[in-house]
Amino acid sequence: MTKPRIGFIGVGLMGHGMAKNIVEKGYPLAVVGNRNRQPVDDLIGRGAGEARTPAELARGCDIIFLCVTDSAVVEAIVRGPDGIKAGARDGLIVVDCSTSNPVSTLELAAELAPLGVSFCDAPLSRTPKEAWEGTLDTMVGADDAVFATIRPVCETWAGKIVHLGPVGSGHKMKLLNNFLAMGYAALYAEALTLGAKAGITPAMFDSVIRGGRMDCGFYQTFIRYTLEGDRNAHKFTLRNAHKDMRYLASMADSLAVANPMGSAVKNTYALAVGAGRGDDYVPMAAEIIGDINGANRR
Repeated sequence: MTKPRIGFIGVGLMGHGMAKNIVEKGYPLAVVGNRNRQPVDDLIGRGAGEARTPAELARGCDIIFLCVTDSAVVEAIVRGPDGIKAGARDGLIVVDCSTSNPVSTLELAAELAPLGVSFCDAPLSRTPKEAWEGTLDTMVGADDAVFATIRPVCETWAGKIVHLGPVGSGHKMKLLNNFLAMGYAALYAEALTLGAKAGITPAMFDSVIRGGRMDCGFYQTFIRYTLEGDRNAHKFTLRNAHKDMRYLASMADSLAVANPMGSAVKNTYALAVGAGRGDDYVPMAAEIIGDINGANRR
């Protein structure tokens, strides 16, 4: 059986590994290049092609995956003068793997449906390491027929695939997932700072948490920067964390839900971005909160 032609936009930290797995597992792949040529050239070396614009990609592909920074970028890729909509054709499927605002996701799906284009969401969990290994988690919002079509391709880069329901479901769940993760990170940052001021070193803190009921994989990647100085332990920026918590607030507002914990978590990342640290990674929140409070974390 002929495999569908795959397009990919956004071959950054996560997308590079995902696209690598798609082409290495036998799918015809084309990517849209960006300013960083290294991942594009790497993928071309593995057998991928390159399109000049999203519209060109849309005209030549059956399924397009997006893995970009936020909803504003997704909207520009779809609606721009050389965007996907300009090259849209009946039967095309667009899968947004970004962490996007569900309100925007549903608007784009409704806008593209009259053109015969299915827009769905499959945001990600885990890190670039798992993207490269093909063992990401993904949570999918799509109707049953679209899900059945995209699932074999998702299986090239995901180890766990959960079909949650109709379009938008994945992005809603992703925001809840990131609320928990970024909430933990904000708690860790404050707890480590308070501990340092009270004479509890990070090593002492870790000796109690690690292996206990409060231990988890997220804690272990978070604490690695504090204990070992490993900047790459968890490569998710503070700027992205702030963006995701703003999207969570937007979702809460749209549902008229009081979200005081979400506001507190969001403000931790607003503080980090406001301090000029937005491009640093989430585990560095402990350093930022510690510095503000004059805490010696060693």
